[in-house]
Amino acid sequence: MTVKILAVGKKHESWVQEGIERYLDRLKKPYAAEWMLLPHSVMADDGARDEESGRILARLGNDEFVILLDERGDEVDSPQLASLLDRTFTAGRSVVFVIGGAYGVDDRVHQRADFVWSLSPLVFPHQLVRLMLAEQLYRAQQITAGHPYHHE
Repeated sequence: MTVKILAVGKKHESWVQEGIERYLDRLKKPYAAEWMLLPHSVMADDGARDEESGRILARLGNDEFVILLDERGDEVDSPQLASLLDRTFTAGRSVVFVIGGAYGVDDRVHQRADFVWSLSPLVFPHQLVRLMLAEQLYRAQQITAGHPYHHE
């Protein structure tokens, strides 16, 4: 079981890379994550959304549990996310988080997603979302392990 993160866009800015590494270096299986940055399209609007969605779908395995980050998705708190991940790992499935490009993803990716997750109804820059996702993975790992990192 693995965790993959597919993100459309440029490589991490240095401050983001430093923050992501801070959390990812602490992760242990099955939470240990691997990043895959996919290039953004040179097109705009629907053309970009279609091209980038095709790139994303080409990287997804049939048996992977796909969590799409989208501000229109379901909001869950950190313990609920930890529980979702724990159930998925217990079922023997790998997890793939998808962060679409500037124009989002098309219906094909939404239909392929097993869960659509909203970090917030607010829209965040992609670089910040990457860092927030890394921290939430670490937090989920700590919650599942019963570690006091997460306070209720």
